[in-house]
Amino acid sequence: MERKDRKELRTGFSTGTAATAAAVAAAALLELGTAPAAVEVSLPKGRTISVPVSFSGFSGAAAVCVVIKDAGDDPDVTNRARIGARVSRRDAPGLDLAGGEGVGRVTKPGLALPPGEWAINPVPRAMIRDNLAPYLPEGGPGLAVEIFIEGGETLAESTLNPRLGIVGGLSVLGTTGLVRPFSNSAYIATIDSALSIARAQGLAECVLTTGGRSEGFGRAARPDLPEEAFVMIADFFAGGLKLAAKHGFTAIGLAVFFGKAVKQAAGHAYTHAHRTELDLEPLAGWLPELPPEAREAVLSSNTALAALDVLRSGGFAGLVPAVARKALESARGFAGPGPDLWMRLFDFDGSVLAFETLAGEGSAGGAV
Repeated sequence: MERKDRKELRTGFSTGTAATAAAVAAAALLELGTAPAAVEVSLPKGRTISVPVSFSGFSGAAAVCVVIKDAGDDPDVTNRARIGARVSRRDAPGLDLAGGEGVGRVTKPGLALPPGEWAINPVPRAMIRDNLAPYLPEGGPGLAVEIFIEGGETLAESTLNPRLGIVGGLSVLGTTGLVRPFSNSAYIATIDSALSIARAQGLAECVLTTGGRSEGFGRAARPDLPEEAFVMIADFFAGGLKLAAKHGFTAIGLAVFFGKAVKQAAGHAYTHAHRTELDLEPLAGWLPELPPEAREAVLSSNTALAALDVLRSGGFAGLVPAVARKALESARGFAGPGPDLWMRLFDFDGSVLAFETLAGEGSAGGAV
């Protein structure tokens, strides 16, 4: 029977969605002389969301609108932040997108954007462009859009942006346009329910994934397992493993990308970027075969992806399985001695960087 006393967590919207809504409202204000009270924003994958507009007005020739970020029940540092857009006409066609107050700039390689770019990630950039299409007539005058975040530079001090080489403010993020709360006991309850369903199907093996993409690659690698075997644990590394062991799975797989694997190898129970700072010093220690110059390059990397690029470019990609082995050792501490454990460590194109196994007590060598 479904429990009725469990709080339903509220989904919010991303900084990218807020910035898009502010830009569309400002474009409407510029063209029509009035801004809407709320904006319908088209999200990736065909969804839409209505976003209230908090402020609208003019600053010289530019229309200015502000949206208050609503992260739902996710404990996001940007929740309730005032995210705005200044929009003005320009003679050239098309869109000129820039950052302003409170938006950071990328200064180091290894992120989705090259150094020197405003930290407005690719999906929000596409969302802004797509949603502004009605205000960008082909061959006609274009728009200059400046995204700003009030107090963003101060808020960024509570994030990992400075370590990642994003200076001067926050990043404008979002891959789906929505923010689903991952940091609450209710999500653990969801994992518990999914594992319970898998066991009810008679499955003895499950695969824990950190997101939709890793799940897709995991399912492609294990077509012998049904959909119910794949359980998305997000950043709940310890919680997912403990629950899988509690439900009596005799084999537990992990399908992850390199960045998560580094944090898992370090023994972090929870691997979200807002909670767990990336420390590459242990990574260098796990790879004793690295020569001093490569070790220094790994230590100076600002992201795990950049560190992986160092290993590849130096001809040390063969050392990557050591990270998977360390991650499985950490997993053993959370899952206990019983189940077989395995990890497929994926690259972003779906190729397997490493596949490692760790037999449990009384194992017949069943981990695959």
